[in-house]
Amino acid sequence: MGTGRFRVPADVRDWAVAVGVAALLVSTGLSGGRPMADSGLPGYALLAAGGLALAAGRRAPLLVLAVTGLCAVGHQAAGFDVLAVAYLVAVYGAVRAGHRAVTVAVSLATLLASHLTALLVQDEPVREAFGRGGGVLEIAWLIAAFAAGEAVRQAERRAEEAERTREETARRRADEERLRIARELHDSLTHQISVIKVQAEVAVHLARRLGKQVPEAMLAIQEAGREAGRELRATLEALRDDDTSPPRGLVDVPELVERSRTLGLDATLTIAGRRHDIPAAVDRTVYRIVQEALTNVARHADATTAAVRIDCLPDSLALRIDDDGKATPATAPLPGLGLLGMRERVTALGGRLRAEPRDGGGFTVQAELPVDRTS
Repeated sequence: MGTGRFRVPADVRDWAVAVGVAALLVSTGLSGGRPMADSGLPGYALLAAGGLALAAGRRAPLLVLAVTGLCAVGHQAAGFDVLAVAYLVAVYGAVRAGHRAVTVAVSLATLLASHLTALLVQDEPVREAFGRGGGVLEIAWLIAAFAAGEAVRQAERRAEEAERTREETARRRADEERLRIARELHDSLTHQISVIKVQAEVAVHLARRLGKQVPEAMLAIQEAGREAGRELRATLEALRDDDTSPPRGLVDVPELVERSRTLGLDATLTIAGRRHDIPAAVDRTVYRIVQEALTNVARHADATTAAVRIDCLPDSLALRIDDDGKATPATAPLPGLGLLGMRERVTALGGRLRAEPRDGGGFTVQAELPVDRTS
């Protein structure tokens, strides 16, 4: 209990380890055989420097690995036969950071340098020098440090993957709950608005049948009821992207364009390039973007023509929808839920979306969706 409140900062932990290792190395050097008088002070300095360098291990693991390796060779050259604890800790940190190949190469170079130092600097036979410079025990310690770093790295990666999976699950459940609430609101509001619309139409019909003037307020209620019903039906169509209705995709875009023509919009469709395998998510997004763009043209743009172009590129799909409406950069409309929904879909797939009025008049929607050929 309360461990989070009294958690020690990472920098403090790093410095504590560095100072501890430096103290251990210096005390071991003092308790061992005394080196030559003229090389004693540099040797102690190298022992301390190797330990203190570990304080930067979290920020620069490879640099610390190189520094501690040089210090290990250096204090051996000064006559200190001390286990390179600082270098072992640096090996652990570098492997934990994911630098396995570099760590192996640096360790082999350090062992070789240690052998050569024992051979050239110390006055002893070749066999004893090689035994002192890199025996089985030192290699075993290196393997243990490497294995410990790799084990911790794998454990941390699994923990990160589990955390990411939990976040994705939570996000998916939140999306499902949002869709459920939206559908329930749609069903409830559709019923209530339908009642209002029917009552308004009955009142208007009776007033006209009796030869009375229909109040403007009643006509406004009737028209508002019709418009609200159309909006709710369009919302439900966008929300129903589940197993109860087959998913729409690129092959259904011509139907969208043809439907726009029946509403009086002179719409054209151009599909260029070879259609390769398209992931289901990208396929659905193409349909939804064209659907939303044409719906906005029909409702808000006061346009007579619309041009839809889809380019099937090797690694992406490019969409462009242009209309000749009255939108201009000076009178740019505020982005509605439709444009926000399109942007969310495109961003989730790692694509780009641009929706804005053109300088010469009219509105343009452009999207580029990456296609993973390996999926």
